[in-house]
Amino acid sequence: MSTPYPPGPSTPPPPPPPPVAPAVPAASATAPPPPPPSAPPAPPAAPASGAEPLIVRTDADAKDGLVKCLRCGATEISLNPANGHLTCHFCRFEWQGQAGLASLGLDGDIGQLTGIVMGSGSVDIVPSTDEVLTFKCTACGAEVVIDTAHGTQARCHWCRNKLSMNQQVPNGAVPDVVLPFSLPKAAAVAKISEFVNKRQFFAHPTFKAEFNPENVMGVYLPYMVVDVNAHVTLTGQGEHETRSYTVKDGDKERTVFDVDVYDVARDFDLHVDDLTVESSSERLSRTSDSSNNIINAIMPFDVENAVRYDSNYLAGFASERRDSNIDQLTPLALTQAGDIARHKANATLKFYDRGVRWDDEQVQVVGQRWVAAYLPVWLYSYHQTTSDGKSFLHYVAVNARTGETMGSVPIHKRKLFAVSAVVEVIGAIVGAVVMFVGG
Repeated sequence: MSTPYPPGPSTPPPPPPPPVAPAVPAASATAPPPPPPSAPPAPPAAPASGAEPLIVRTDADAKDGLVKCLRCGATEISLNPANGHLTCHFCRFEWQGQAGLASLGLDGDIGQLTGIVMGSGSVDIVPSTDEVLTFKCTACGAEVVIDTAHGTQARCHWCRNKLSMNQQVPNGAVPDVVLPFSLPKAAAVAKISEFVNKRQFFAHPTFKAEFNPENVMGVYLPYMVVDVNAHVTLTGQGEHETRSYTVKDGDKERTVFDVDVYDVARDFDLHVDDLTVESSSERLSRTSDSSNNIINAIMPFDVENAVRYDSNYLAGFASERRDSNIDQLTPLALTQAGDIARHKANATLKFYDRGVRWDDEQVQVVGQRWVAAYLPVWLYSYHQTTSDGKSFLHYVAVNARTGETMGSVPIHKRKLFAVSAVVEVIGAIVGAVVMFVGG
């Protein structure tokens, strides 16, 4: 029999005190089994679609064409990873980009967030939008082509000035913000070398012979940064063990547990800040011919330090254009928000030492905020062709802000199998010796 709800806080709840003894305690000589795992919950409900999203223009004063040094007027500008500043290659003058989310009005109180708010760099991609755009060089008048599928800068073939594209077009090439590289290439090479060296014993000999960490590339990968304001209601049953004892069952003994069963509820507001969701369809759909999912293992990124998009931050680095829209990414983002809600609630359930089964989970999303961002990764790739003709693309990735490293290394399967066989034989011999001595 269930007892009334023990005291349950609202947001976020601390661990509850031991509940008052129930009027009819649910204790028995033979305890019921622990609550079975909850069935996979339905995704949280998104806000009503009646209201139009609020779009915040993030490129209102952005300038295409010649973006010049503030001191000497040169267009040879790139990022200095040591301090995150833009640097002029001629006069060596350095300056900081404009602060990102806060200055754009996209970093307000999540508790006040309602409906859908989005940066203009997050709007839906229009399939008919041209990827190859033509700009007029304001220095010499020549027409310069920028292929936005591969970058947002190009050099004028007449005057050699560099032209930048900073205004947004609906093809996913220009996001709202960019998080600059802060880990130099030399540090990334050292991280990748250390990662691979720890796995040298089982690494494939061809890979070891061809491994060259200097081939690492700096890449800006497309993400959506999402804030979620939601209200969470969870109800279910939890079990608390009151005692345990041993009883005879024929010639054997078994342990019996007495438990109290309680109705449990949690009701609280949930504010998810800066959830990062991949916006490249290539990594959203996991494939069997590459290890690109390792990117998830090097999170998180400090997106609160992102700056307003400026093509000069991409100079010298590769970039990948966003090709997924918000409606495609919303189910993933809200599912992750539901996971966070359960994690927060579970932290308050220590009293229920035999577990809690949530019978009903309601995550009502009040508001969402979406910002398109470029996040920096150092990426080393190795293409392996196996003896049966199949190919697999291995990656080792380094978070270019924190240095977190993860990757995939080709395995020498024959050595792995041989070592496994030796271990198995040794285990069998040791087991036989133990049995002999024990006998």
